[in-house]
Amino acid sequence: MTASRQMKLGAFLWATGHHIAAWRHPKAHVTAGIDIDHYIQLARIAEAAKFDMIFCEDAAGLREANVSIASQTSRSIGFEPISLLSALAVQTSRIGLVSTASTSYNEPYGLARTFLSLDHLSGGRAGWNLVTSASPIEAANFGATGLKPHADRYERAREFAEVVTDLWSGKASAHEGQSFSVRDPLDLPRSPQGAPVMVQAGASDVGRDLAARTADVVFTAAQTFEEAKAFYDDLKGRVAAYGREPDDIKIMPGVAPVVAETEAEAREKHEELQELIPDDVGVALLSSYLSISDLWRYPVNGPLPQLPESEGMKSRQTLVVEQSRRDGLSIRQLARHFAGARGHWRIVGTAARVADELQARFEGGAADGFNVMPSYFPGELDAFATLVVPELQRRGLFRRDYEGRTLREHLGLKRPA
Repeated sequence: MTASRQMKLGAFLWATGHHIAAWRHPKAHVTAGIDIDHYIQLARIAEAAKFDMIFCEDAAGLREANVSIASQTSRSIGFEPISLLSALAVQTSRIGLVSTASTSYNEPYGLARTFLSLDHLSGGRAGWNLVTSASPIEAANFGATGLKPHADRYERAREFAEVVTDLWSGKASAHEGQSFSVRDPLDLPRSPQGAPVMVQAGASDVGRDLAARTADVVFTAAQTFEEAKAFYDDLKGRVAAYGREPDDIKIMPGVAPVVAETEAEAREKHEELQELIPDDVGVALLSSYLSISDLWRYPVNGPLPQLPESEGMKSRQTLVVEQSRRDGLSIRQLARHFAGARGHWRIVGTAARVADELQARFEGGAADGFNVMPSYFPGELDAFATLVVPELQRRGLFRRDYEGRTLREHLGLKRPA
């Protein structure tokens, strides 16, 4: 590691917050999902703290089929994210703007045009988080009766990414492939940053190969240092097969910090949120990520059962199962832990404690930075910005000001040829 290596930080925005019970927190903004002023406030907090980017996820459908459960979560209402980021582009000037969009429910020409437009509107700050989508609810909104096989979704994603990157490069050649046919180039000039930044979140074997081939940034989940290090080394080792250098791809695991002036205060804040989780809501969220519809058939105080083969989020299912076995957690305990950050790493403590943990993974070669997932907004984002960021800056681990104008420049990524 060089002395000048700097940590990258994303602010993962999500309406009331990433904790499933965030909307019940006394300081949460319950209608945050449809309040543009709320998002402007969050974007400006992150930009003032010099975050590399704000990050928005998406699913074109409800997150939970059971209306009673859905009405008790912080995941029910939110803007379509590319529209949201277009509004935030004119309310900010430096921070990167990254949105999720599915390769299963879009066409490459339209999506390439949309993100390139956002890149021009923002002066070179756009990024696309490529996902294949793993929700049967989402599939039903596009005429499908269930998920396509995992391998088929990723084969479509591979071709989708190829077409998009060719369009962003300004190539005029037509594309005729298995899933897509595109005749003309885009009606826009090259991106201010060469091409919008490509982000991916898949961590299965086929997902890692797609990331090694095309991604600039990878968002992932890891509970332990060993898991994070193994993923980091594996993915960095795959890029050479595609003519790339390890530093061409930045790996940014999710982290959900609960930070306060004292350890006791941080633990109290965390427990306050945990006590707000109804068991049925926690188990329903866990069920959706495990792609199992009948988890309630099993004793909630018993262990996680053997799970059937899934066409859903294979890597997240593996992570959760390994954690349940490793830590000996019951379904209720696992659900309550999962409800805090959907399987992402959680740190509870002072700014020094949080900085210690982040520094260990960053300097230990397990991460190039982190996608920060505050439990509730705006309070926990503000706490990270005012407590943890100054501590990281004092240690020389994070910038005190932006060095460039574009998202690629923030992340230290090469401009595409």
